[in-house]
Amino acid sequence: MTQLVFGHKSPDTDSTGSPIVWAWYLNEVQGTKAEPVLLGEPNTEAAFMLDKWNLPKPRIIDDVEADQPCVIVDTNNPAELPASINDADVRAIIDHHKLVGGLETKGPIDITVRPLACTATILVDLMGDDAAKMPEAIKGAALTCILSDTLEFRSPTTTDHDRDVATKLAADLNVNIGDYAAEMFAAKSDVSAFSDAELLRMDSKEYAVGDTKFRVSVLETTAPGMVLDRKASLMDSMTTVAGEDGVDQVLLFVVDILNEEATLLVPNDLVKTVAEKSFGAKVDGDSVVLPGVMSRKKQIIPNLAV
Repeated sequence: MTQLVFGHKSPDTDSTGSPIVWAWYLNEVQGTKAEPVLLGEPNTEAAFMLDKWNLPKPRIIDDVEADQPCVIVDTNNPAELPASINDADVRAIIDHHKLVGGLETKGPIDITVRPLACTATILVDLMGDDAAKMPEAIKGAALTCILSDTLEFRSPTTTDHDRDVATKLAADLNVNIGDYAAEMFAAKSDVSAFSDAELLRMDSKEYAVGDTKFRVSVLETTAPGMVLDRKASLMDSMTTVAGEDGVDQVLLFVVDILNEEATLLVPNDLVKTVAEKSFGAKVDGDSVVLPGVMSRKKQIIPNLAV
C-alpha cells in the first residue's frame, strides 16, 4: 500500500515542501511507493513554491483510513494531525519540534527529531550522499522550506547547519538567496484574497496553557500594514474562530520580517495579561509591539503564560 507523507494542518511552506521532498526520496531512492499529501490548503508562500518549481499541488485529505501506512513530517502533535491518526500505521516521524506525546503506533518506528530550524534540513541529512540525486525541483522545494522556516536566517531558530545546507542548495541551483527570499516573502505578504477567519487559521497551532486553550496564529510578512490595517475586523473575527475551533482565545502575532519584531493584537484583558506575563510588555491600546520576537517555536510558545 502506498505510504502517505504529510505534515501538519494549516500547511505552511515546510509542511508542504517536506512531504514532497521525502516522498521523492522514498519513491526514487528507497523504492517505496509514497505520495505526498496535505491536511489543508497551502499558504501563499507554499503556493508560490509549487508554482516556482513546477511542482504539482499534493492532494488534500481530511483523515486517514485505519492501517494506512504513513510518514509524519514537521510535527508530532496529534492536535495538528488527522483525527484518526492513531488508527493509521505510522511508519516514521521526522520533525524539529518538541515532543508532545499522544501518538500511538502499531509497532516500533523510526523517529528523528533534531534541534534544527527546518524539517527539510533534516531530510537532506537523512538522505546522505543520495541528496545529490535530487532533481532541481526537489532541491528548490528544500531550499524554500529552509529559507521560510529561518526567515532567511533571521529567526533565532536558525543554526549554522541550516544555513550551510541552504547555501549549498542555492549554489547547486544557481539561486541568489537574497533575491529568492524576497520573492518568497512578497508572496507570503500578499494576503488580500483571504478572509479574516482564513488569516487567523492560515499559519496557526493549538496550544494550551493550563486550562486555557489558544490558537496561536503567526503571520510573517514584509508588509505588516496590509494585515494591521484589518486589525478591527480581525479582532472581531477572533471570537467566531475561537468558538468554531473549540479554543478560548486566538492569539495573532504579525511578524515583521525586515524589522525583526512582532505585533500582537490585544482584543481583551486575557490577551493583555498574556502579553504582560509572557513578554514583559506594557500594553496601552489594542496592540503591542514585541521587539525581536520572530519565532513561535522558540520565543512565543515556550513563554506563554496567563
